[in-house]
Amino acid sequence: MVVRLGAVAVVLGTTAAVVPGQAALAAAGAPRTAQSPSPYAFADDARSIKGARSTADAVALTPGTTYKSSLPSSGKVNYLLQLDATSNAYVSVTAVPSPGSTVSVIDGLKVSVQDDDGTPCSSDTATFGAARSPHPIAAWGRREISPTKPLCREAGNYYVSVERADPKGEGSSPDAWDLELVAMTEPRTEKTGPTSAPEVWNSASPQPLQEEAEDRRGGAGFAGATPLDQGVWRDDIRPGQTLFYEVPVDWGQQLHVTAELGSTASDGTGYTSDALDLALYNPARGPVADVGVGYNGGQKSGSLPPLPPVDHANRYAVINKVGAMRFAGSYYLVAHLAESVADSFGDGPFPMTLRVRVSGQPRGGPDYVGESEPKGVFEVSDEDREAAAEGVAGRDATTLRVVAVGGIGTGSALLVGLGVWTAVARRRSAG
Repeated sequence: MVVRLGAVAVVLGTTAAVVPGQAALAAAGAPRTAQSPSPYAFADDARSIKGARSTADAVALTPGTTYKSSLPSSGKVNYLLQLDATSNAYVSVTAVPSPGSTVSVIDGLKVSVQDDDGTPCSSDTATFGAARSPHPIAAWGRREISPTKPLCREAGNYYVSVERADPKGEGSSPDAWDLELVAMTEPRTEKTGPTSAPEVWNSASPQPLQEEAEDRRGGAGFAGATPLDQGVWRDDIRPGQTLFYEVPVDWGQQLHVTAELGSTASDGTGYTSDALDLALYNPARGPVADVGVGYNGGQKSGSLPPLPPVDHANRYAVINKVGAMRFAGSYYLVAHLAESVADSFGDGPFPMTLRVRVSGQPRGGPDYVGESEPKGVFEVSDEDREAAAEGVAGRDATTLRVVAVGGIGTGSALLVGLGVWTAVARRRSAG
């Protein structure tokens, strides 16, 4: 029996409870058929906007707000950023090819930022790779205030341009792609710190964790990413499916991740290059690093390359994967299983294991002057840690604890609550 108390749905006679966000998370991680996997779950509060062909018509992006837009098969679309002269600004763009579309090896997404005089501030390209499996990919644009970068420092209008990397490449279909955009700002620091990246850090890869795996279902988008903390996590993934997770990593901490794809129960044969792609994105949804795991039906594994501890000064590094480890917060793991795996080994699902290690003691970060947008995005809170331990979003975990009452006497507690709720409702209607 399901009883609804306002926005909370509770199953009487059990200790299970479903709360807002948790239901969406469960649905996002639910198995999907190989014929029609859900490609991406956009943020519930994403605002629909249209990218402009000309910068003169570009719509402004408000930092901290998520947007949904679209990208035609050819040409650029543009968006506006109105920035001050002190904050760093980041715009992440996630491209979602339509189901059934095809892509070339070097097809993908290109995101660039220029000032109002056309001066380039940054450029980033994400591609689909050797597996040629269409799936959500993300690239970012940056306007950075840095003593090592003399350009793009002034307050004023900046333009974000988005385009396909290889729309006319062999095998690329001319479909329009959906886009999810989010802009973020990072305030300046109170004191000027080092202007070069740390030269020495532990680049040795530790032994992957060898504990028993726990089930943890991935989400279907950045907004619904499933929180993980250090541990060994098991999930099932189908060909064409993409799963999202987030790991809180604080200042001074290092992240090490190994992905394993279990052997198949089918009698199929063949080999898929980069069958399992595991990509890491930072809290601004900027690409950090990835690893491709080839698959021949037997168990296979791969690890992300060694990454430095999170440090504000990493941004001055020449190597992109080091520079992207520039702030604390939730780092996203995005796993995709290539569609072509089904051709050799069937629709699955295939067992996937993520071995996540977060090493090092958290330390204090830089003293920022002002707040980031969205607030708290470049920090790790106690709520973030609790969410990672419990595997649900922080607000959902809090509601679950309140409603479940520790799982003891749930039915009785809820019946009492129902009585109070009913009495209050009657008094309101009588008044």
